[in-house]
Amino acid sequence: MDKEFNNTDIIRILQQYKNKRNQEYNKYHSVLKNDPDFKMKNTERSKEYYINNKDIIKVKNQDKKDLNNAKSLLRYYKKNNILHLFKMKHEDKLKLVEHLL
Repeated sequence: MDKEFNNTDIIRILQQYKNKRNQEYNKYHSVLKNDPDFKMKNTERSKEYYINNKDIIKVKNQDKKDLNNAKSLLRYYKKNNILHLFKMKHEDKLKLVEHLL
């Protein structure tokens, strides 16, 4: 599909997308969120997903464990104004969170 889009087409497409997302947001927050049937089905779907993907979820959590631990330590050292000690004691963790400094 090699169709060229001009500015008006792009604006129209983006506006349609915005309207659709806004409509879905409003539907969820006004109707579905409070519907007990929807809540039950959603809970069942999430349980089924968790059961089917336990191994993947465990691997993701294990991968994030080191990063979360480093972030926690960084917050502690920042809160207590001893960031220089974090840089000295935890050089390996500093590499994980240096983009947050």
